[in-house]
Order: sequence, then structure tokens, then C-alpha cells
Amino acid sequence: MPIWKQMLPPTIIMCVVSIVLTVLAIYKGKSLEGMDSAWKIFYPIIPLLFFAFIVAGMVQVLLPQAWVVKWLGPESGWKGIFIACIAGGLTPGGPFIQFPLMAGLWKSGVGVGVLVAYVTSWSLWAVSRIPLEYSILGPKFVIARLLSTLIFPPLAGFIAGMFFSKWVGPPPG
Repeated sequence: MPIWKQMLPPTIIMCVVSIVLTVLAIYKGKSLEGMDSAWKIFYPIIPLLFFAFIVAGMVQVLLPQAWVVKWLGPESGWKGIFIACIAGGLTPGGPFIQFPLMAGLWKSGVGVGVLVAYVTSWSLWAVSRIPLEYSILGPKFVIARLLSTLIFPPLAGFIAGMFFSKWVGPPPG
């Protein structure tokens, strides 16, 4: 399925929600204030999105296909899952960076289980978050969080690779 077809349902949903909220804002006399707020949120993200998609495209064309398939492909097994877990936990950045990067990796041949392990460890382990957590919540909380989530990224990757590889199919686009 082409990527534009995959993006169509969420785009239509967001369009309908934005129209409803805009009509509500017009009714309350706050439409210009709402658009100004939307612009202030959007314009700082434009450069980040631009460069994140460049990174995703370059990863897709610069990583040797044979290397990706050997180390991170569907047949890489636990090796690929553990590499993805470490990489996901160590990779900084929010979703505007991560999801284009993951799309590039997936189109390069990364397996579904490996990609699930990556995104799960990025979400749960987030090593770049540890200094802030440590300073605000203390070392015991950081240790409890890390130890209680340690098993989930590799387990999620294994489950996704084992049960969902055929169901998810090849990357979109």
C-alpha cells in the first residue's frame, strides 16, 4: 500500500477534528488566538522535521543492505533484538526524530521484531532521560524504573518477530 493511502485515514480524522475545533473557536471568538497558538507550536518544529526526514532518507540509502539484513533483518533473531534494544535506549530525541528514522530503517530491511524492540527500548529505557529523572525523582526511582522495564523491550521484539512479522508485512511505500 502506498504511504499516502496509509496516511489518508489519520489525515482525514485530524482534518475533521481540526474543523470541529476551529468552528468551536470561531463560535467562542478565539479562532485567531487558536491559529496563533498553533503556529507558535508548529514553526519551531519545521527545521527538526526537515532534517529528521533527511536523516531517515540517508540512513535508508547509506546503510549497506547486506549489513542491515544480517544484523537487524527478520532473521537476525536475538542478536538483532539486543542491538535494537541498546540502540533504542541510547538514542536521544523525540518522536519527530525517531519515527522518520525508524521508517528509514524499516525500508532498509530491519525486521518487525527488531523495530518493535528499538521503539520499545527508546520509550522505556531512554538513557538520555536518566539525569533529569535522577535529579528530580532520585536514584532509587531511576533504578526501580530501569529494573522493572528491563525485560519488556527484548520481550516485545521477540513477540513481534515471532507472531506479527507476516501480519505486518513489508514496509509501506
